Amino acid sequence: NFRSNPGFPNRMNCLESTPVVLSLWCSQSSSMLDVGKWPVFALLPPEELRLIRQACVFGSAANEAFYVTVNDEVFALGTNCSGCLGLGDLQSTIEPRRIDVLCGKKIVSLSYGTGPHVVIATAEGEVFAWGHNGYSQLGNGTTNHGLTPALVSTNLLNKRVTEVACGSHHTIALTTDGEVYAWGYNNSGQVGSGSTANQPTPRRVSSCLQSKVVVNIACGQLCSMAVLDNGEIYGWGYNCNGQLGLGNNGNQQTPCRIAALQGVNIVQVACGYAHTLALTDEGFVYAWGANSYGQLGTGNKSNQALPTLINTDKERMVEVAACHTSHTSAAKTQSGQVLMWGQCRGQAVASPHLTHFSTTDDVFACFATPAVTWHLLSVDGDDYLTVAQSLKKEFDSPEISDLKFLVDGKCIHVHKALLKIRCEHFRVLLNETDEDAIEVHQFSYLVYRAFLEYLYTDSINLPPEDAIGLLDLATFYRESRLKRLCQETIKRGISEDNAITLLSAAVKYEARDLEEFCFKFCVNHLTAVTQTQAFADMDHDLLKNFINKASRYGAFKN
Repeated sequence: NFRSNPGFPNRMNCLESTPVVLSLWCSQSSSMLDVGKWPVFALLPPEELRLIRQACVFGSAANEAFYVTVNDEVFALGTNCSGCLGLGDLQSTIEPRRIDVLCGKKIVSLSYGTGPHVVIATAEGEVFAWGHNGYSQLGNGTTNHGLTPALVSTNLLNKRVTEVACGSHHTIALTTDGEVYAWGYNNSGQVGSGSTANQPTPRRVSSCLQSKVVVNIACGQLCSMAVLDNGEIYGWGYNCNGQLGLGNNGNQQTPCRIAALQGVNIVQVACGYAHTLALTDEGFVYAWGANSYGQLGTGNKSNQALPTLINTDKERMVEVAACHTSHTSAAKTQSGQVLMWGQCRGQAVASPHLTHFSTTDDVFACFATPAVTWHLLSVDGDDYLTVAQSLKKEFDSPEISDLKFLVDGKCIHVHKALLKIRCEHFRVLLNETDEDAIEVHQFSYLVYRAFLEYLYTDSINLPPEDAIGLLDLATFYRESRLKRLCQETIKRGISEDNAITLLSAAVKYEARDLEEFCFKFCVNHLTAVTQTQAFADMDHDLLKNFINKASRYGAFKN
């Protein structure tokens, strides 16, 4: 290790000037949706990701996706199986392509099948469908695949649809009147028509739902579920795994009430491939159906034909999540904790397992197979800011600040309470003074502003030459996390011209990881580095140590 005191210039113009942004977590704008856990979005540039406010990932390998921007433009990307991207062709696309017919439609609900076919409901109550149509699941009366979104009109023209749900090859829709319409594949009665004939156009699911008001719907692969406004729950379709919760394994061609839940108020239902989850108004979770992966959360792998109360350690649940493409289950507690169970990356987790996730969506992104979204991802409206977003917004805003720093003749407005919470240096300093203005002479305005902004955002946005100044500050204030971010920023800006200068900085500020990185870079580019002016001006002790260490690395051997 080099431990000398080399001369260190205040400004190093030889460094690259492109800003590098590093963050420990992303402080997103209120209109941004975090889709980073889904690989299909990995190639989207940051400026595009910042515009996303709704998204859906689907497909047999989570290889297809839609997203909606803040401008209500709709884009699709992926393999485009059966024309499911709605682009008018069968071409796959690794780059997003706009779906013009959907732009400005304001999507409120989206679901997909395994064909796949895709169905959406808009804010105006219209239904559009496209993709695979081998079983008339698009509801247009044909079995021709749909390459572009088409309005589903039969029996729905005077209805306003608020929610849609798809099974493998069938579709159901919920209207504002609490009516359910269904169409498509019906081999097991999943359309609820009283027969097993495929249903080519939307048909109202009546029978015992005729005079009922439905408030929530869901589909398994081959079954359908509906929750009523009075808390009752009905199921129909395939039932060989007990997924209808009726206490038997017989298929049902019309809706049947789950009598075992008499007196229990259900508020939400979610369906997996062949299992069902239901949430009560008291925050309890019931599960029934297939259980070969532990997806019922009962602690074993035995199927259950009747609803079984899941042990969630007395935590009140506020959401249950499942998807007809997988055997994974998830739930969110009132305190914001997320539990998962079932098939999790090939493992069978038979009891609810506490995760570090903040949403049930993360469970499906990271552990479901395939890693698709279980519902339409949406970000809160523009009028809502998280705590992190609110803090970022108030940085350097004079309106409600109670302290300002004067640096190089410029003001930086901050809040004493936040500074004391975030930084030990300020906790001590501000407890000793009640000044409302503090002058700073040791650091430049750019560096000091970046430091204060970091305290509000956990991120830095500086070119490498200024990151060196911030590294100096981080060392002085003993901010180890900020020091680490500065080192990463500097690493990204290293070149043959500035490598020695960066090495000198690393030595001066005792940034050992950065020092080792810079040293190895210098050795790997030794010829070019030794011809730079920075090498010629190198501090004598640092040069001596560099040559000794490089010799031990065999850098001077022929």
